[in-house]
Amino acid sequence: MINTQIKPFNATAFKGGEFVDISEKDVLGKWSIFFFYPADFTFVCPTELGDVADHYAELQSRGVEVFSVSTDTHFTHKAWHDSSETIGKINYFMVGDQSGKITNNFGVMREGQGLADRATFLIDPEGTIQAMEITAEGIGRDAEELLRKVKAAQYVAAHPGEVCPAKWKEGEATLAPSLDLVGKI
Repeated sequence: MINTQIKPFNATAFKGGEFVDISEKDVLGKWSIFFFYPADFTFVCPTELGDVADHYAELQSRGVEVFSVSTDTHFTHKAWHDSSETIGKINYFMVGDQSGKITNNFGVMREGQGLADRATFLIDPEGTIQAMEITAEGIGRDAEELLRKVKAAQYVAAHPGEVCPAKWKEGEATLAPSLDLVGKI
C-alpha cells in the first residue's frame, strides 16, 4: 500500500453538525489521515477517536485533514456524536462506509464481518500513501505517535535527500543517506 494512490470513492460524512458528501477529490491537495475503526458505540474506538480529537487542532495547523471511517452509517455517527462526551469532541470528518467501498479500497475489511480493521493511513497532497499502521482488535493507537509520523513525513517531503531516524522528533537531526554513512550508524 505504501506509495500507492488512493482509489476513487464517494461517501457521506458527519462533520460540524451536518452531513456532507465527500470523495477522493477532497483528499487531494492536502495531507490527510484515514483513521479506520471497527464500530461506533464500542470500547477501544472512542478512546482512539477522542485522542485524535485532542490533537486535531495541531493536525489542522499542519495542513492535515482527518477522516475517521467505519462501516456504520453517517446517521449512526451523528447519534454517537450526540450521545457521547468523548465523541462529542470530534470536529473532523466521521465517514459512513456502509457499502465497504473505502474500507475495501484500503484493504482493511475484515473478511465475513463487514467491519474495518483498526488501521491508519497517512496520505500526502498528491494522494499517495506515505505511512500505515494496522493493529489487532484490542490494541488502541496513539495520536502522539501519529502526529510524530505526520511531522516526519512532512519533513522528508520538504527535504529531499534527508530521512528521519527512529524516534525522530521535530527539530532533531536527520540523516542524509550516502556511501559515507554505510556501516557508521
